[in-house]
Amino acid sequence: MKSFLTFLDEKLEMSFCIVLMTILTVVLGVQVFFRYVMGASLSWSEELARYMFVWLVYLGIPYGCKVMRHIKIDAGLFVFPKAMRKYVVILGDIIFLGFAIAVVYYAWGLEMKQIKFGQLSPAMQIPMWIPYGAPLVGFALTAIRQIQTIIFRIKHLGDPEKILMTSILKN
Repeated sequence: MKSFLTFLDEKLEMSFCIVLMTILTVVLGVQVFFRYVMGASLSWSEELARYMFVWLVYLGIPYGCKVMRHIKIDAGLFVFPKAMRKYVVILGDIIFLGFAIAVVYYAWGLEMKQIKFGQLSPAMQIPMWIPYGAPLVGFALTAIRQIQTIIFRIKHLGDPEKILMTSILKN
């Protein structure tokens, strides 16, 4: 059980991203083959690729948070005195955590509406709550990863190099 939890903590997002990217590549390759070699395109492949890409993006966000490489402006950090930088980084993480929680809140409402309406996708006829679930799942995982990051940075306040390092997995 402990090894499973370790796997989830260390490789959850990366595993899903690899699977999604692999299937996405195969589906698009098959679509190109059918369109240009067979002369007929598949009706479902572009829709599937679009939804998989959306899920890929939203599962990439928590991975970026886990390895502490999400979008930020490092140049702005150097405006602050060296002693304050570690606190500014933690403040930025807290603000991003608040944003992630807000997205989860609003995505939950959207998800509940999609389940209630029962809308289906045009080509594949899958319930639209599946593609609309990507922000909910992605930002829920992002919030968890941000909490882990904040805890890591607070534990290492005495070591400014670890505070500014690029991954909690390296320690």
